Amino acid sequence: MIDNRFEQAVELHRQGQFHQAQSIYEEILETAPAHVETLNLLGILAAQTQEHRRAVELIDRAIAIFPHHADSHFNRGQALQALGQWDDAAASFDMAIALKPDYVDAWLNRGNAKLRLKAWAAALASYEKVIGLQPDHAEAWANRGLVLHELKEWDAALVSYDKATGLNPDYAEAWLNRGNTLLELREREAAIASYDRATEINPGFIEAWYNRGRTLMELKAWDAAVASYDRLTAINPDFIEAWYNRGLAMKALGRLEEALASYDRLIALDSVLADAWFNRALVLQEMKRLEEAVESYNRVIVIKPDYAEAWSNRGVALKELKQLDAALASYDNAISFKPDYPEAWYNRGNALIELKQFHTALDSYDRATALRSDYANANWNKSIVLLSEGDYLKGWELYEWRWRADGFPSPERDFRRPLWLGGESINGKTILLHSEQGLGDTIQFSRYVNLVAALGARVVLEADPPVIGLLRQLEGVAEFVVKGDRFPWFDLHCPLMSLPLAFKTTLETIPSASGYLSSEPTKLDEWSRRLGGKAKPRIGLAWSGRPQHQNDHNRSLPLALLVQLLPPGFQYVSLQKEINEVDWPTLDSQTEIVYYGDDLKDFTDTAALCELMDVVVSVDTSVAHLGAAMGRPTMVMLPFIPDWRWLLDRNDSPWYDSVRLYRQEIQGDWTGVLTRLSADLLKQSW
Repeated sequence: MIDNRFEQAVELHRQGQFHQAQSIYEEILETAPAHVETLNLLGILAAQTQEHRRAVELIDRAIAIFPHHADSHFNRGQALQALGQWDDAAASFDMAIALKPDYVDAWLNRGNAKLRLKAWAAALASYEKVIGLQPDHAEAWANRGLVLHELKEWDAALVSYDKATGLNPDYAEAWLNRGNTLLELREREAAIASYDRATEINPGFIEAWYNRGRTLMELKAWDAAVASYDRLTAINPDFIEAWYNRGLAMKALGRLEEALASYDRLIALDSVLADAWFNRALVLQEMKRLEEAVESYNRVIVIKPDYAEAWSNRGVALKELKQLDAALASYDNAISFKPDYPEAWYNRGNALIELKQFHTALDSYDRATALRSDYANANWNKSIVLLSEGDYLKGWELYEWRWRADGFPSPERDFRRPLWLGGESINGKTILLHSEQGLGDTIQFSRYVNLVAALGARVVLEADPPVIGLLRQLEGVAEFVVKGDRFPWFDLHCPLMSLPLAFKTTLETIPSASGYLSSEPTKLDEWSRRLGGKAKPRIGLAWSGRPQHQNDHNRSLPLALLVQLLPPGFQYVSLQKEINEVDWPTLDSQTEIVYYGDDLKDFTDTAALCELMDVVVSVDTSVAHLGAAMGRPTMVMLPFIPDWRWLLDRNDSPWYDSVRLYRQEIQGDWTGVLTRLSADLLKQSW
């Protein structure tokens, strides 16, 4: 009777009719509580229906009756694995193996338990035992690869994965883990191919899509990475890490609105994820939505008050909003949580510069460079402070950090020839002097050319097309090269703005303070005819520089304000060729300003006009340098924080004898500058 009922229960169990099978198993146990086969199978059924604790209890009863049944110990181990009791599970598999030494599944599961326990040697030995018993066991090869991966034996792990995928080409997990090992070997393209194979086999394989996306990000293949994350989030819209990385990739692509949308989606899933708010703030900051960026940083700080990077970046946003005291407080908070944070010290220095606290700023830069001696931005900005204060010997040396600083407008050029900075004789050698940064910089530092020639060198001078014609008058130049053309042979090179370092220039030894450039006689005649007879004093105007200049928003002023405050009684001539879009309506409505536009072909034309002006009035742009280098009376309007070359708190310049400086006394206030400048124009005896 029991045998018949038992066979009936086993058949129902085999058919997946678990409820009916369970009823019969329990009925048998009421009659025969020590029926070992029934206890075992009811335990297996309990495990199959996720009742793992009951499974262990039932199998324990079976083992107590018949302890030498290897399958009972194996089944107990599987139930314990499901409960996460890895040590006990491994002990059960050991018992099964002791009873049945060639028990492949017990060896495999023992390896899995040891793998979870990070008992790498025991796990490896278990998988190798399986392979010894059954060489074509793909799972054992794949799991052996996992252990070898953890042991950082990458090449051996790869061999195991290749064996597993050779035995089972559709083994998606093995392809995934093969990709992970290839990634450790820095073979990223091969890793992606493995992830691709995994997703071909299993299009819904989330981990493979995620790792594929991460690897593509390492390759900076941002579009392809986004495509991976899009596939992943289509499978699982709540996968937080995918939205996070998608936001990073979108930001790298400059697709800021989509990056923002990714972080917003992420925050909707987890509103207290500080990193999501932080990266959202970074995106808003790049979009110049600064108030919103500050709000996001505030959310970060509420969630994680000691998030030093959020405090520091919040300070950057506040600085851009000109909330300088608040920015400084934010940097101080960052430093209080992370005193060894060089970026926060650097940012603090930048805020102090804006507050015109130069000595304190220097201390902050010193703290930054003490923490990171090769911190290019901090070293470069420190040089700017020193040069602004007139400490030229230290300043020029640190100014060489400019090439490595973020955002420096002139990339360092690799000529594969030695750089000359004054430390060796150049007598009899050919040296290339090359321009960098703006046209005004080229004009200012071209004064050094004849000093180089005086050292016995053959000088080749490279410059941009607009100024090359103007510079051809310089003495000591053997050959001129327009930037972009091929160079002749040269032995050494030096950027123009490194020449003060080469000559150890101090305030007292600045060469050629004025009059080292002049206009061409033919151009002067041509422009004299075009201007006609002079009925009143002529004032040359330059009110804005190139919009691409990183400080243009501070150094340029609106034409509408200029014409409103300049005094009548003068003939005003625009010395600018390019006009900002915002200034066109004002210029079109003015009859008092003569504008020649495209007729100014290059700086030889501008120089002729400067020569014909009684005064050149300019913001800090190339026209100011041109007028001053020609020795023309030049009034330069400077922002509250001036460029380093104009020094601090003086109305003259050691670089140019004919310059008078007009400085903002309040941040952004051009009205006071123009009022003083206009008063001085009216005082002149014409």
